[in-house]
Amino acid sequence: MLRRMVAAVVATMAIGASPVLVAPAAVAHADVAGGATVVPVQVTGDPAKRFNVVILGDGYAETDMPKFRENVDKEISTLFAFEPWKSYRSYINVYRVEITSGESGVSCDPSLTSPERTTPLSMRFWSGCRADGIQRLLVMDNDAANGYANMVTGTTAANRQIVALANSTTYGGAGGTYATASGGNALSSLIMPHEIGHSLGGLQDEYNYYQRGVPGGAYTGGEPDSIHHTLLTEEQMRQQHAKWWRWLGDKSTAGGVIGRYEGGMYDTTGVWRPSAHSMMKSLGYAYDQVERERMTQAISGKLHLIQDGTPTGAPIGADRVAWIETLHPVSHTLRATWTLDGRTVPGSTDRHNVDLARQHLRPGTHTLTVTVQDPTGFVRDPAIRASAALTQTLTWTVDTRVKTPSAAAAPGFTDSTPTGNAVGADDVVYAETTHPATSVPAVRWTLDGRRVSSTDNDRDLALGRFHLTAGTHKVTARAVNPATGAASPPLTWTVDAQRPAVSAVFSRPAATNGRTKVFDDHFTMKLSPTDDSSGATLAEFQVDGDGWYRYFGWPTDSTAPFLFTPLGTNIDDLFYGKLGKPARAVAWENVPPGYGRHTIEYRAIDSAGNVGRTTTVDVVLRKTG
Repeated sequence: MLRRMVAAVVATMAIGASPVLVAPAAVAHADVAGGATVVPVQVTGDPAKRFNVVILGDGYAETDMPKFRENVDKEISTLFAFEPWKSYRSYINVYRVEITSGESGVSCDPSLTSPERTTPLSMRFWSGCRADGIQRLLVMDNDAANGYANMVTGTTAANRQIVALANSTTYGGAGGTYATASGGNALSSLIMPHEIGHSLGGLQDEYNYYQRGVPGGAYTGGEPDSIHHTLLTEEQMRQQHAKWWRWLGDKSTAGGVIGRYEGGMYDTTGVWRPSAHSMMKSLGYAYDQVERERMTQAISGKLHLIQDGTPTGAPIGADRVAWIETLHPVSHTLRATWTLDGRTVPGSTDRHNVDLARQHLRPGTHTLTVTVQDPTGFVRDPAIRASAALTQTLTWTVDTRVKTPSAAAAPGFTDSTPTGNAVGADDVVYAETTHPATSVPAVRWTLDGRRVSSTDNDRDLALGRFHLTAGTHKVTARAVNPATGAASPPLTWTVDAQRPAVSAVFSRPAATNGRTKVFDDHFTMKLSPTDDSSGATLAEFQVDGDGWYRYFGWPTDSTAPFLFTPLGTNIDDLFYGKLGKPARAVAWENVPPGYGRHTIEYRAIDSAGNVGRTTTVDVVLRKTG
């Protein structure tokens, strides 16, 4: 009997580690053939201090577990190739929970006449095997999901996102409190970030229909609460400083320009969205800037930017070092500003500590404050920037009468970028040191055996500025006592600077004209990305510069090539592969056919986040009929 079902509409376009064995969850399911296994896929820190993505499997029998592991690997590689997940990967732990099912598959898949199966999460298509349900709406027992997620020690409902994958190749998913997706569908890894957009970010669908193949009609309500839907014109947005006015006119990360495009929230007319297509309308494209800003806020809001620091509960002495430890985005460095009695402490900007003894404070009490802020360009709204998600402050009372006990402390590390997996050539690597009361350990970095200096602060090393040559490199960090020269054992990272490659196979052209391929009526393109590192390697392409689109094969077969036609191919009342721009997702979108000359670009992205070289191909599509 299902208890609390996921209740949201599905998307309609859409590093392995040693296992940790745990006891079965305290959930009454006779169908659990054995215990569940929690496997850390990516661990960047204490789960109590991180945002945790917990991926559950349902309908995977013991013999299906290799398939589940492969599904999870692709899901996570795809998720972290999209921004802002890529930049904030270091904020996130990922765990998969391998739940052995007594039956293989899930209920009512693919039709209402298909068997109802007894599985640990009771996952079901058709809104829960309902005759009036939506076939692609894949729901589950949320109580059971919570029970299994609770096996991941240190995670709670407040600091995790549950994602459940069904052992199915049928297109489907949902994004209510938790996210669901079909693990084996060609579009599965694109469904997941869309559904998390609902579950975590509160983003709304941008579809211009509710039932596939049926236009959505006219919107008749007031100004939507949705941050990415409006009734306002661009001029009104600018005049009222409303909705996405700060992004208007920018090149959209999802293709085209941020502006005002009609249709969304299941209505065809009368309501407008920021981009022609984005992840919340057409699976395969990125979040646009409006959605990315919200997702940045949502991810960061699950954590504390200041992870640790000198205790603030009692006055501290003026003879000691005050310190903090912060989060460390993969793409950039957080900003830290220290003030004493309202004045900036000289030389302290972006440092993680202040030596109060060097400030020569007058007798009495003083106020020391540090403000940590994320300067990401993904956020333009000052209110979001000033919110606790992106700005946090600690304050101490400094009393010159308090004497700090001296205690020797060997230099060492308390936290760092995990050393077990390769880091990308453009990543920021970090290392936090121990915290002696009266001294500040320095971090000394080497790159391929050569001493290098960091910028901003010595706890972060931005690798992108070294423009590393292709191949692998070694980075080391040592914590050093500046007074004695004593150093800690090193931390060592492997840097994967080998850019992934992708080969493309096009169907046979009718003719060639120099470097231009000429096709009649249609053609196919198969992209095969390769890399020398572990983890899934992805490919993406864009047509006429209209936004990078994640390559997934073909909706009905992930091993088949992508098919380009003048107006696209109808698959379950959605259109794929319409050549040229504007793109087409549904039948009633009045777009010109894509005959003529076009430019196709493609590239690969590896599991370390490296982006390969872009290859450009010119094509001409001729009409023969």
